Amino acid sequence: MKAASGRIRIIGGHLRNSRLNVPDLPGLRPTPERVRETLFNWLAPTIAGVQALDLCAGTGALGIEALSRGAAGVRFVEPEAASAEALRGNLARLKAHGGEVACTDAARFLQRAPQPVGLVFLDPPFALQLWTSLAQQLERGGWLAPSAQIYVESPRDLTPDLPPNWVLHREGHAGEVRYALYRRT
Repeated sequence: MKAASGRIRIIGGHLRNSRLNVPDLPGLRPTPERVRETLFNWLAPTIAGVQALDLCAGTGALGIEALSRGAAGVRFVEPEAASAEALRGNLARLKAHGGEVACTDAARFLQRAPQPVGLVFLDPPFALQLWTSLAQQLERGGWLAPSAQIYVESPRDLTPDLPPNWVLHREGHAGEVRYALYRRT
């Protein structure tokens, strides 16, 4: 693994102010602190005890933030071996129990037997444009609990084509990024 090029701070919960080591990898785009703070303010009433899925996890900041704030478990899916290794290292160093890392791509992971979750972080690399295909796999594959919440991060000028039963709950913008929380109906 390459040396860490930076660090990301966990902003809330029992791991508050802990730092995640971030490997120097092309295309790695961690969700900014301000966006994570807004998202987890939105999720505060429902995060405790939830099972979550962090697809295209990258640094794992979203999933680790969820664990810090009371999620029962998070499955992290990350195809890049160096990112998956850094994520495992961060989980172990922080003693963040309930995290499981799968080093595979999201589409392949979603072909497995589903384990329905109440929260999904859908933040794929923007250049791959995977929002629609992964959303369809989540919806059709039985991965979502009946009232699941889905966080989607995309370029500011793009609203992904998502399943019609995913209802927009809240959204915001930060720089060139659009972030939105959907509720499954």
